[in-house]
Amino acid sequence: MSIKPATYEAWAALAETELRGKPLDELLHDYGGLDIRPAYFAGDLPEEAAGAMPGEAPYTRGVRATMYANRPWTIRQYAGFSTAKESNAFYRQALERGQRGLSVAFDLATHRGYDSDHERVVGDVGKAGVAIDTIEDMKALFDGIPLGEMSVSMTMNGAVIPVLAMFIGAGEEQGVDQARLSGTIQNDILKEFMVRNTYIYPPEPSMRIVGDIIAHTAAHMPKFNSISISGYHMHEAGATAIQELAYTLADGVAYVRAAMDRGLDIDSFAPRLSFFFGIGMNFFVEVAKLRAARKLWADIMRDLGAKDPRSMMLRTHCQTSGVSLTEQDPLNNVVRTAYEAMAAVLGGTQSLHTNSFDEAIALPSETSSRIARNTQLILDHETGVSDVVDPLGGSYYVEALTAQLVARSGAMIEEVEANGGMVHAIEQGLPKREIEKAAAGRQARIDKGEDVIVGVNRYRLDKQDAIETLNIDNAKVRADQIASIEQVRATRNAAACDAALKALEDAAGSGEGNLLELAIPAAKARATLGEISMAMEKAFDRHHATTSVVSGVYAEAYRGDPEYAATQNKIAGFATANGRPPAIYIAKLGQDGHDRGAKVIATAFADLGFRVEMGELFETPQEAAAHAVERGVDAIGASSLAAGHTLLVPELIQALKAQGAEHILVFAGGVIPERDYEALRQAGVAEIFGPGTNVLEAANAALARIEGRPVNR
Repeated sequence: MSIKPATYEAWAALAETELRGKPLDELLHDYGGLDIRPAYFAGDLPEEAAGAMPGEAPYTRGVRATMYANRPWTIRQYAGFSTAKESNAFYRQALERGQRGLSVAFDLATHRGYDSDHERVVGDVGKAGVAIDTIEDMKALFDGIPLGEMSVSMTMNGAVIPVLAMFIGAGEEQGVDQARLSGTIQNDILKEFMVRNTYIYPPEPSMRIVGDIIAHTAAHMPKFNSISISGYHMHEAGATAIQELAYTLADGVAYVRAAMDRGLDIDSFAPRLSFFFGIGMNFFVEVAKLRAARKLWADIMRDLGAKDPRSMMLRTHCQTSGVSLTEQDPLNNVVRTAYEAMAAVLGGTQSLHTNSFDEAIALPSETSSRIARNTQLILDHETGVSDVVDPLGGSYYVEALTAQLVARSGAMIEEVEANGGMVHAIEQGLPKREIEKAAAGRQARIDKGEDVIVGVNRYRLDKQDAIETLNIDNAKVRADQIASIEQVRATRNAAACDAALKALEDAAGSGEGNLLELAIPAAKARATLGEISMAMEKAFDRHHATTSVVSGVYAEAYRGDPEYAATQNKIAGFATANGRPPAIYIAKLGQDGHDRGAKVIATAFADLGFRVEMGELFETPQEAAAHAVERGVDAIGASSLAAGHTLLVPELIQALKAQGAEHILVFAGGVIPERDYEALRQAGVAEIFGPGTNVLEAANAALARIEGRPVNR
């Protein structure tokens, strides 16, 4: 007896009897350009799914035949704060408690190539990562941790040359030759120009640096991954899964071509390329995203001429989403992170970082870090997910979703390539613009309640319990770092240091020589990170991005909404009464380049009718105050995601007073712990908007303050 296979059409007929006149289309979903049906069947399986083998090209089912059944993924915790000594103590404790590899977070001063004594980094030192000024800091960071045995991942892009040079030098002074060092340096500068913004030099010399690192590691560091091509920061900036996949792999193509243009054979370096993806809350989409990434990359590398199977393997680290974490009801973030971690594992990641539940409020505490780490240990040891290779392989839904991601992301990659490649696209601002549109659209859906966020726009707590959070004494850390720099400068061989820096500067200017190779002796001669960066900056200059704001996305999402129209009418009424619209200056202070929240606010406020002036990235409080006065605004919205608000926002208010502009209101938004609210209010902050704030509510509150009215909560 033959059984007729079920079809979507047959299911739809059954479903319509249950829906009783309700349109079937209401069960269909669009998730960032993906068409998600409510049911899938055998006919939805792509042909290649039936014969796919784990460990075999195109690696859709995994890069190794046995995957976690033989060896689990590497548990990493992205961590670093305060001084190298304090971070070292945290690392050693984490390794004792089950962590299997290190992942170093550097502070923003380090990312941007500034020493801790630089005037532009007063509020950034030690705040969102560890401060590294000299090779002595790097040695202290890994004190007692054998670099010949430990895999170390370093998230560094802008100041990648001095950081990697100091890491190599620290290893050699520990007795470990660079050939024995294992780990990964992120070294993905293209995505910095798109979303994260911790760049230093313009795109062209930045790409030279990427190529120099790939070339040096290919020749001298066979166990070290020369680049981690990162979609994570695109994910955090609001990219859809299709965008994250397409733009990340297109970046990868650009890096491969850059290395090949230097005369390197593709198979000499491609096996050491790695990737880094963000994992969000749409569980099956995230699983399928990793599977699709492997297939797409295998096909891309084959087309670029790779012959070695290892060159075609997309090996990836993953991190659970930071943007999915909420300030409201933050213990829900433990659950969110667990689901995201499982999606990463079922998708076949090679290593994983799980975010701490309090990271939407402050830097993670020791308790929250332990919970995050144990989330992975429980996943590995208690759930059974490690026992079977690609357990979702063959799922009608997962295979169909994987195929859809391959097709749609592949089409986007082809479009980028047809228009001159990713470097050209970034120069034109295309990826940045498209990601910002997606972010604004997502925020509008959350504000309208179309995308439910538990504890934020539904099922809210009447009263939220206080959460103990970590606080870094930025002033003390900076003072300690400055004292250390002064000690190093006083005791180093000045002639040897100057000669090494001059050789690096000459190579940067001439285009000859490998910059990493020349930076290693400078680092060992105790040149500071800022000095090494400046030696190249003299030749390359420092990059300054042009900021812009997308328009229309928020207004389109709210078309016909009465509450939105009412807010627009209030703003229009202000404009009529005053002969101008209310004006706000959006400021990013210090070296915090994460501007997703700032751009969303700018887009939404502009669509509502505010005159929005977007400040440049990396302003000092004094610069922001001067620009706000010059542009005649009513208020400044200071966006903070890197814990510098307690110092920088009060400085901004003082700078306004110094210019006789006390009338300009200051609003603070971003990742701000509630414990800091009162101090900010005492300093003169008019309103504080934490993560998850409804944008319409923020706009109404801002307008009320500008008009001098009380704010109704």
